[in-house]
Amino acid sequence: MGKRRSPLANGILTRLADAVDCAKGNKNKVKKTILYTTNAKAIRKSLGLSQTEFSQAYKIPLSTLKNWEQGRRSPDATASAYLWTIDQMPKEVQAALIDSSHD
Repeated sequence: MGKRRSPLANGILTRLADAVDCAKGNKNKVKKTILYTTNAKAIRKSLGLSQTEFSQAYKIPLSTLKNWEQGRRSPDATASAYLWTIDQMPKEVQAALIDSSHD
């Protein structure tokens, strides 16, 4: 007599089969989520800033920046969006931070 699988096990196996189908390029009803990651170190280096300078310029705690750069932590969605904005518009972000400090 064969073992019966739990509903949880059946669900996991179904999702794994869906993932394999998706990876093979087969169309299925799997909802896909695309996550974009940002590379804080690459952004900082492209601006020619040290960790301390970048941290101060963009109001990011130095320890947080170091953790991101050394791979101990990853920026969450909000931090990723902020880093992306810095990458795209570094001068505008700095200007906005300066303007907001005068309020």
